[in-house]
Amino acid sequence: MPVRMDVDDMIIRLLNVGVPGCALVNNVKESELLVLCQIAKHVLLSQASLVEVQAPIKICGDIHGQFADVLRLFDRGGFPPMVNYLFLGDYVDRGHQSLECIALFFCYKIKYPDNFFILRGNHECAPINRVYGFFEECNRRYSSTRLWLSFQETFATMPLAGLVGGKILCMHGGLSPKLKSLDQLRHITRPIDPPNPSLHMDLLWSDPDQHVKVRSTIIPM
Repeated sequence: MPVRMDVDDMIIRLLNVGVPGCALVNNVKESELLVLCQIAKHVLLSQASLVEVQAPIKICGDIHGQFADVLRLFDRGGFPPMVNYLFLGDYVDRGHQSLECIALFFCYKIKYPDNFFILRGNHECAPINRVYGFFEECNRRYSSTRLWLSFQETFATMPLAGLVGGKILCMHGGLSPKLKSLDQLRHITRPIDPPNPSLHMDLLWSDPDQHVKVRSTIIPM
């Protein structure tokens, strides 16, 4: 691992940001977030491109910078590592506390790599979070484009799909007509900037559409 940090202390400070009057910029330095990105990148790359886990595990959707909702989720569902989690992406943009959300998730990924799993969403791609809030948040709160770029480097290492119990296939977007085998997911090379069109882009973007007819897809498990 390239650098070290006190992850336990960082988790405590991030959770304290949920207390009224306790601001992130007063609790966590930019330099610490830069180190956090580097360590998270190392941990993410040390694991498989297809996250294969067993139940029981809680599967959670979009977060979009809603840190208060994250804290409520853990308060009701259980904090790691007492409960295993698989998040399906879109941690940043739209909400006003994207930095708190993604920083806490990176901390939990580093601290509990075999209990806490985070997939990439389409908002963990630079062209999207450059426009929809995360870039502005990094510059507004830390006056730092460098911080935003560091997060992009780590986002590029996040896995695109998960498999629960060998049966339940999870991704942020949806299935792709290009997906014929789970080995395609296992062999995705990271870091990656998903090309368009591609299997990778479909996994991030393929939302259901009422105008699209049903297509039979058989993927050998």
